[in-house]
Amino acid sequence: MCRSTERRYISRSGRTTKRAPAPSRPIYRTSAKGGQGEAFKEAPVAWSVVSTSWDARTYDRTSEPQQAWASEVLARLEGIAPDAIVLDVGCGTGRVTEALLELVPGGRVLAVDASADMVRLARARLGERAQVFCQDALDLDLDEPVDAIVSTAALHWVPDHDRLWARLAQALRPGGVLEIQCGGEGNIEGVRKIIDGVVRDSAPELVGFSPWVFAGPGETESRLQAAGFTATRCWLEERPTYPQDVDAFVRTSILAAHLERLPEQRREPFAAAVVAGVRLPLDYVRLNGSAVRA
Repeated sequence: MCRSTERRYISRSGRTTKRAPAPSRPIYRTSAKGGQGEAFKEAPVAWSVVSTSWDARTYDRTSEPQQAWASEVLARLEGIAPDAIVLDVGCGTGRVTEALLELVPGGRVLAVDASADMVRLARARLGERAQVFCQDALDLDLDEPVDAIVSTAALHWVPDHDRLWARLAQALRPGGVLEIQCGGEGNIEGVRKIIDGVVRDSAPELVGFSPWVFAGPGETESRLQAAGFTATRCWLEERPTYPQDVDAFVRTSILAAHLERLPEQRREPFAAAVVAGVRLPLDYVRLNGSAVRA
């Protein structure tokens, strides 16, 4: 995961600036055209989000369900101005970001993800067509607001939804639209029971641990309204899921944070025990949200 005390600022002209540089490992600043430019430093800090190393290549290969869900979210953006500026929050490997480019042929697409591995693949996929930054959603700060924010299959990994919606509201212009989909109340409940059983048997240090916030529509609408959104609409959808490669999908899309917290020699037995208990379909429940910045 990328870690930074800096805020990246993105103007409508594509200009990027930085503030409060601190010595540490280099990352790359995105140029005005969205490519990789000069290196600058960022300081590691304690993050409020779950620190998880993602197997981005396996995720990219096995994320057919996430891509199907995302297409439904993008369909809700029908009618967006072709010159709009759109931000993809939790862009992963850039597949959804690439689809967003087709909706705004005269506009610009920005994308952020908290995983450096995901960002690396997204930049390779998108090249100069989009600006991709390694940044956490809770630290999101733009020098000018965008016209629309999209997020799919990501925001349930953010631990503080009160701060999350307020941060996204700040990134939108008045009248800007928010369209999201993420794990919701009841999501993968059966899989979570299997995980809890394996934890009790073989990983006591993970008892009580959960990397997710699976919120319901009522509480999410309240949070959106408190953050400054209007025309809020939130709803749940059951989405029974049949991944083609169940083993890889469960390890990568579900267990990444759990495995990160186990010693390397215990990860394989833990993952194998969870996968052995899984039965299809996976009981996914998606929380959808639509709102307008007041």
